Amino acid sequence: MPTRPFDFVGSAGHRLSGRIEMPEGRPRGWALFAHCFSCGKENLAAVRIARALAGCGIGTLRFDFAGLGASEGAFGATSFAANVQDIVAAAKAMADAGMAPALLVGHSFGGAAVIAAAGDLPSVTAIATIAAPFDIAHTLHQFEPDALAAIEANGRAEVSLAGRAFLVDKNLIDDLRRHDQGARIAGLRRALLVMHGPRDDTVGIENAERIFVAAKHPKSFISLDDADHLLHDRADADYAAQTIASWAARYLPELPEGPALTTDAEAEETRAGKFQVAIQAGGRRFLADEPVSVGGLGSGPTPYNLLSAALAACTTMTLRLYADGKGWPISRIRTAVGHQRRAGQTPADFFSRRISIEGPLDDEQRARLMEIADRCPVHRTLERGSAFATVEGEPPAEAEPVEAHMEAMEHSAAQIG
Repeated sequence: MPTRPFDFVGSAGHRLSGRIEMPEGRPRGWALFAHCFSCGKENLAAVRIARALAGCGIGTLRFDFAGLGASEGAFGATSFAANVQDIVAAAKAMADAGMAPALLVGHSFGGAAVIAAAGDLPSVTAIATIAAPFDIAHTLHQFEPDALAAIEANGRAEVSLAGRAFLVDKNLIDDLRRHDQGARIAGLRRALLVMHGPRDDTVGIENAERIFVAAKHPKSFISLDDADHLLHDRADADYAAQTIASWAARYLPELPEGPALTTDAEAEETRAGKFQVAIQAGGRRFLADEPVSVGGLGSGPTPYNLLSAALAACTTMTLRLYADGKGWPISRIRTAVGHQRRAGQTPADFFSRRISIEGPLDDEQRARLMEIADRCPVHRTLERGSAFATVEGEPPAEAEPVEAHMEAMEHSAAQIG
């Protein structure tokens, strides 16, 4: 599944950094994922769950709260209320992009935050929490007593959270203590799924019980068995995501009819080596690269290999379509294509093509097939040249209907008769 940057402006005017995990083909729905306290969108659970949801057809945005990861702002100067409003801002940005989230997923502190944000998001029909605290002030257990005392006394102090140092204001501490989460849960009026591990020693299982009891139906509880709080085991994250996707399916609204959010092809850097990219085309993913001799890893075909492959594939398909239409006894067709750049010649690009046709055909039939080869749609595209439009942005490029190539082959074959 492709991953796309999705930055937006948060409630305090900071630019917040997000990534959307896009489903392949037409999406079943859209979700927004809120990460745990002081974590970030690159946290293992955030990445794995968002990608697993996308694999189930639910496009999912994960983003960094202010002051974390690649987002602007100062974490220690934020508040729970500000984080909640940033979730609302993220959902609005998604809606403006035509991807209004119907599902909110929150992990730990993020679970409490999505519950608080849901009331301001009319598009949301379902909420899933993972290892979430019932009482928001439970988050203060992550602070050392001496650090809390310093914040109370001085209004600000440096604290260590998950091995990182943050300068935390008293405003954040006070805000964590003032929320009535029980009333929010009782008034959700949304489907709720509570997921929690009985052996979670960071946020105890009793929190899940309190959330579940406070919630009105429809509500569900799923035990995460041996999972730890941060879902370090990939199997736990995948199980959580697949369970959420299955559970949410009955609550996701039917998306309006329209073209699937796909392109003919998309290439995204893997950041492995200098040139390697992951290609998505035709519902499949594969690598493209450059040879080791020019600085690549040699892990996949080059762009010109792919261009030659397009011509070879289209030629073979067009000949098969024509031969079958004529009822000619051909057992196999194979096309080999080579590409060269000819310095000082016009056109400089030269494609050589060798076609092997197995079957008892006469000379006239073989000559006719060579004429058909020169009329395959990709051949004609290369021969005529093309117009291009290039813009910067995240929305997918326009793609032809999947039937377009077949129609072009049939037209080419019909023209020669």
